Amino acid sequence: MDKSNVLRDYFGHSSFKDGQAEIIENILSGRDVLGIMPTGAGKSICYQIPAVMLEGVTIVISPLISLMKDQVSALRETGISAAFINSSLNLREYREFFANANSGAYKIIYAAPERLLTDEFMNFAMNVKISMTAVDEAHCVSQWGQDFRPSYLKIAEFVERLPYRPVIGSFTATATPEVKEDICRLLRLKDPFVITTTFNRKNLYFGVVKPRDKYEKLKELLADYQGKSGIVYCTSRKRVEEVCEKLNHDGYSAARYHAGLSQQARNTNQEDFICDRKKIMVATNAFGMGIDKSNVGFVIHYNMPKNIESYYQEAGRAGRDGEPADCILMYNSSDVNTIKFMIDGSSDTNPELTEEMRDTIYKKDMERLKYMTRYCSAGECLRQYILRYFGEKYKNHCGNCSCCMSGYETVDITSDAQKIISCVYRIHKKGRDYGKNMVVDVLRGSRSEKIINAGLDAISTYNIMKDVSVPRIRSELDFLIDREYLILTDGEYPTVRFSAKSADVLRGSERITMKLPREEKIITKYSEEKEYFANDKLFALLKELRSKISESEKVPAYIVFTDATLKDMCRKMPKNRDEFLSVSGVGKRKADKYGDKFCDLINDYVKNNPDAPKAPEEKMSYIEKQLAMYREYVMNKK
Repeated sequence: MDKSNVLRDYFGHSSFKDGQAEIIENILSGRDVLGIMPTGAGKSICYQIPAVMLEGVTIVISPLISLMKDQVSALRETGISAAFINSSLNLREYREFFANANSGAYKIIYAAPERLLTDEFMNFAMNVKISMTAVDEAHCVSQWGQDFRPSYLKIAEFVERLPYRPVIGSFTATATPEVKEDICRLLRLKDPFVITTTFNRKNLYFGVVKPRDKYEKLKELLADYQGKSGIVYCTSRKRVEEVCEKLNHDGYSAARYHAGLSQQARNTNQEDFICDRKKIMVATNAFGMGIDKSNVGFVIHYNMPKNIESYYQEAGRAGRDGEPADCILMYNSSDVNTIKFMIDGSSDTNPELTEEMRDTIYKKDMERLKYMTRYCSAGECLRQYILRYFGEKYKNHCGNCSCCMSGYETVDITSDAQKIISCVYRIHKKGRDYGKNMVVDVLRGSRSEKIINAGLDAISTYNIMKDVSVPRIRSELDFLIDREYLILTDGEYPTVRFSAKSADVLRGSERITMKLPREEKIITKYSEEKEYFANDKLFALLKELRSKISESEKVPAYIVFTDATLKDMCRKMPKNRDEFLSVSGVGKRKADKYGDKFCDLINDYVKNNPDAPKAPEEKMSYIEKQLAMYREYVMNKK
């Protein structure tokens, strides 16, 4: 059996993604593996294909009940025998699982790490041939990782207690050097093949917007996403409740997810979203890790995340089917203070950490926050910024982010910087320091009671920037703080103060430039033009058929077929089962199971619509068009 045949016959794909073939070859040769692959890069294929090809059973260790259920359903659809064991099983299901597992009924078993060392699971594991142990979300083993789970430390002991050692495959979306080292050491990997695939997700559009009213901006964005499934991430439970309630009141189909809900409520809301009964999930970062929903068309961050790692993992849940998708971050400078407060409060949550480790982690968290804040104010290609952060070179501007599409120019802001710094200094000379909002109000000449009572209307910098917009002043002030020309203090009420670099600017001995958008409003995008597949009407009919099948089989629609597969049907219009096998995402099992139904629908459509457009292969996707336009722009500039 060849790995390419397994990919084609079971999963319906004709070629491997970056890194998949090398990982599979090393596992099949008996070598341990550490695969660092961003969300959507196809980690599961890397252990599922060897599991089919190796003798015996593969144990996949995952902390996520939702992922287990999704992937087991998807595997069964392809004809691979699989099951899971976790706390969601009742007593009857639990006994049924072990009866089947002990009889060799399963090729792949998903298990929660807490189950590994239980008597019943160990008894099963000691009496079957375990060919591979795959560790998903492997960063959870490290205390340096963002999702440390002590139960992951049991994995190495589980493997060592087996009669013979299986090959170990470990996988994660992001990992710092410290986390990589921890994974190899704590899982006791032997001479592992380590690979980091490209972090570049070409189908994703990245955008940063800085709205005065976030909720109004959210509604503006959602107006372009009608019919699309998407996630709106918020920092706090309170914000999730507030945004979800507003959306439902305004007629949107939204569910909510955060750790404060009961397990039953979380499960119900998650199922509603996965099965497309609810189009929008409003959630904290408690939602998403392991969610395998392929047709997420947008991810909007209502608040800034605490670091680039978290942002890229959460944003990467969009466009897993390879279709164009949007990742929009709504930024407000107050988000920085919220994250600082959360970092301050998280230092005591893990009693196993020493004071020295807590201090180190705190400093690293604050350093990561700086990079996240700079991303929100970047005057450069956002994709370039992200890839450079992960150590990957990307020479060209992508033409598919808000910076590239709106256009930025380098501006000398020395004069403005002197006014802002001088204002901070003169406020301080009045005997008290204030936050950023107060500084902006003084510069703009606000007549607020607070300013008048403090006598700040009498200082020389009062109203000195009356003709400059508030967003422009805020951007420049944030830039000065980010580059340490000014200091923003820590605490519940941070204030702006002088720094060691402030005097150089006031003396005029240093010129300051920053990149600013040519227009105040940063452009956002979503593909408003027609999709490039053959026909909207046919696509709608295929979706309707898929929906009926998913309802009858009680599985999410994307497990039957993804939107990308339906669109490929529109392009290729297969007339029979053999042609149906040429569709991307259709394997032999699915062709046998669904081929006749979908081919009959397509044949009827062609018969009843003789003038319908046929497979427009020559048309370009939205992203391809944007890149072509950008290349033409660059050539004209030259």
